[in-house]
Amino acid sequence: MIKYIRQPLDFLLFSNIFISLGAAAQGLVTYHLIGYPINWFVIGCLFFSTIVSYNFSILIQKPKNPQLSEYRRVRWIFNYYNMNVGITVFAAIALIPCFLELHFKAQILLVILGFISIGYSTPLFSVGKTKHGLRNIPGLKLFLIALVWALSSVWFPVMEIIASRQINISLWELIILVLKRLLFVIAITIPFDIRDMLQDSKYKLKTIATVYGEKKAYLFCQILLLIYLFFSVLFPIGGFNLDFFGLTFTIFLTAWLIFKSKWKKDEYYYFLYLDGILVLQYVLLVAFNLL
Repeated sequence: MIKYIRQPLDFLLFSNIFISLGAAAQGLVTYHLIGYPINWFVIGCLFFSTIVSYNFSILIQKPKNPQLSEYRRVRWIFNYYNMNVGITVFAAIALIPCFLELHFKAQILLVILGFISIGYSTPLFSVGKTKHGLRNIPGLKLFLIALVWALSSVWFPVMEIIASRQINISLWELIILVLKRLLFVIAITIPFDIRDMLQDSKYKLKTIATVYGEKKAYLFCQILLLIYLFFSVLFPIGGFNLDFFGLTFTIFLTAWLIFKSKWKKDEYYYFLYLDGILVLQYVLLVAFNLL
């Protein structure tokens, strides 16, 4: 029974379809919070571009002996290498019509974010005899991930709405939304860095976990979530309504999941529960508004 459950779960998680649903869900969160109709071409861009960027970054970093990797995800990806290439190509093709429906400024932003995402792991420069991507620049790895997620899931949909002359959202509200999303993404990304401490140290990647240690990294996650709550209370978008309570509940749940991740070291916990909070946040917002 476990085998039959694990096989589709591996496909969903390790093909990066699930994390792409998270990207789409975060775009839906933005539409929900600002109260404007969903542009499904924007959501399609978020979903398909995430598949392309994540799969591309992984596939070009094929280790010498992937089947000997300690990570089930790495073994699965390269065991089904051709299928993952096919999924990536299909996503790239599906991205084109969605992209063409966007206004020019939104297209430019998406292209810039795409280059940053691909440059994250693509060897762009050399230090000695070793080639590196943007993630190897000290202190940049976590910031790049969070920045791309925040801008793509908040600024990108809003830019498309503004270009369509459907909304005139204030710059201050937009900055608060981006900042809160940045804090949220950083908080749920740090546990992945903690899990990868040994591997990151091997490749000399400077992360919060490798520099300050596991305990301080976990504490930093909780501090970031507290700052998120502080901004939510001080600058509530739309006031203290059901959305506020839905987001607050999500933050407390995230804090609990991060706390539990100290003992839950298996890959499914990270890729299903911690990444799943990206999807669950939108589900909870909708559910709270149905109460």
